[in-house]
Amino acid sequence: MKKFNLFKEIIVADKEELFEALKSDKIFGIRVDGAICYEPFGAHDVLIFSGSTEIKSSLEEALGKNYQIVEDEERVLIKAASNWQEIIGFNKARATYDDTTADGVDELGTQEMEVIGWHATEFNINYRTLVEVLEQECSGTLLCIEYEEPYRFSGLGFVDDLDKARDVLFAFCKKEIERLIETDDDFKKESLSDDEKEAAEFFGVAI
Repeated sequence: MKKFNLFKEIIVADKEELFEALKSDKIFGIRVDGAICYEPFGAHDVLIFSGSTEIKSSLEEALGKNYQIVEDEERVLIKAASNWQEIIGFNKARATYDDTTADGVDELGTQEMEVIGWHATEFNINYRTLVEVLEQECSGTLLCIEYEEPYRFSGLGFVDDLDKARDVLFAFCKKEIERLIETDDDFKKESLSDDEKEAAEFFGVAI
């Protein structure tokens, strides 16, 4: 997955398209790639702005005080880091996972992946591990705020192909559970609990 750190990134939008959206009276969005889109937003619409507004005295006033705007001929350059809390709100429902709270990731974005995560926990495979697998193995966008000193991270993950993500997680968990049963004394075949046996069977692991 590609990390899109709003603390560092500048979003570049087409000025004419942005003004058309402002005049449209429709709810529109500005994606991380600068493209303008309209409701209903799809799973791949990772937005840095969402709303219905109007042209005012300036683009800064139209989009809101938390956006830094620079107009450059046909382009509008936007920094959106200061609006992070609002950005979480209008993206969260479409995200594959939410890593914006101190509690970390506790849910995955589809029922199929959630069932995988639920069974994986029987073998101490947590959601953080599963998210790291998604970030390494799947294409998509990690929309985040990341400061290095002092370190601070908050992010939303958007996987491009949810079916592939499901298959990647399933294969990882199966392989890891097979390894644990083979090497970890806490998960020997003869000492597995009923829930652990059920989880192993879910992943097609021979017990």
